[in-house]
Amino acid sequence: MTIHSSRDRAMHLAAFVVAGPVSGCHGGWRHPAADTQLLSASYYTRLGQLLEQGRFDMLFLADILAIPRRYQGRMDSQLQLGALGALRLDPMIVLSLIAGATRHLGLASTISTSYFSPYAVARSLATLDHLSAGRAAWNIVTSFQQAEAANFGLTDQLSRDERYDRAEEFVEVACKLWDSWDDEALRLDAATPQFADPARVRAIDHQGKWFNVQGPLNVSRPPQGRPVFIQAGASGRGKDFAARWADVIFVTHSSLESAQAFYTEMKERAARFGRSPDSLRILPGIVPIVGETEAIALEQEKLLSDLTDPESGLSTLSYHLDIDLSQFPQDEVLPDLDVPGVQGHYKEVAELTRRSGIGLRELGHRYGIGPLRDFVGSADKVADSLQHWFEADACDGFMIQVPYLPGGLESFVRLVVPRLQDRELFRRNYTGDTLREHLGLERPARI
Repeated sequence: MTIHSSRDRAMHLAAFVVAGPVSGCHGGWRHPAADTQLLSASYYTRLGQLLEQGRFDMLFLADILAIPRRYQGRMDSQLQLGALGALRLDPMIVLSLIAGATRHLGLASTISTSYFSPYAVARSLATLDHLSAGRAAWNIVTSFQQAEAANFGLTDQLSRDERYDRAEEFVEVACKLWDSWDDEALRLDAATPQFADPARVRAIDHQGKWFNVQGPLNVSRPPQGRPVFIQAGASGRGKDFAARWADVIFVTHSSLESAQAFYTEMKERAARFGRSPDSLRILPGIVPIVGETEAIALEQEKLLSDLTDPESGLSTLSYHLDIDLSQFPQDEVLPDLDVPGVQGHYKEVAELTRRSGIGLRELGHRYGIGPLRDFVGSADKVADSLQHWFEADACDGFMIQVPYLPGGLESFVRLVVPRLQDRELFRRNYTGDTLREHLGLERPARI
């Protein structure tokens, strides 16, 4: 495998955040320095401004559409322990706030193709892209939880293949709607008068298995052509979907070796879909814990570990796998399972279980703390690890899952980002205006 020089390409940094209590660590909201004003506008605008100060490519707001009740068939563990789905604000509204408080930061929202319509999603994302001057991104998810389906009047979930079939057509329709206006269709010529050129706006008249949509969209073509697409599918079908559509892939790994294998595989899959491998950015999720010294970082890691209840991690893992893990002996290893939920998370924890032999309770604790332990220590040590992964063809950058907010983010921006800049791995200043420009991606052609 070819090892790239740090000067051959730029590292990309995104932040994985939820508009709720959990980001990188399930005990993070309990940290004595954590801000618990999760329902205030200032909480989110401050995070956006911190990320822009650190020259991050984007803020990625994850989302789910129900309070998970997979573990023990109840919501209690999620609500009591402040786990993954205990509270989630609408990400598009939160991102609109942040758009007004920032100038460069990319703004990514999770939106499911299972419960919404292409027209509504295309309109919403086009609006955000215009209002942010080209900084919108869409994390495309298919959803798989019965609790989510029940909130939208459905009694059963679609099968995995059906969910991806629907998602394929959903994205195609959204792209057609964004393309229903030519770039120069909006004229705003008061003298003629001509507000918009009718010859440059057209219906899409889409008729398919899942959707019938006339169009055109009633929002002009977005500044980026279409928002940046993010995807996290790790099943065979999910990987093909990502290889066809994604600009950015978000993934989690339990080792450098698995990250390298995934990186190579996805670049090759993109090529099989007729895409340049360089048009795909792969960003593994990590939970960095950084301090002015190694001792301070290790002290923070211990504190976060002590604050993380194993049941909170098991509850979230049960949600991710779509299997109630309370049914298995808690002191025994995770059994081999046919997982209906997120394949990537199962592969991650199965690899960890095989390697370490830990029981389910300890697995829940580690899962609650966050992925990987390679990124804990002094600023130089964390920067060394980031550089090693980047130059070993394991990634194109990282999705930073901050263990607590805002302190964990402040430490990373203040301590680690300058080290990366000094090594000429990461930008000192934004050189473009749109998220596509930050990521080094071309404006997409019409489909």
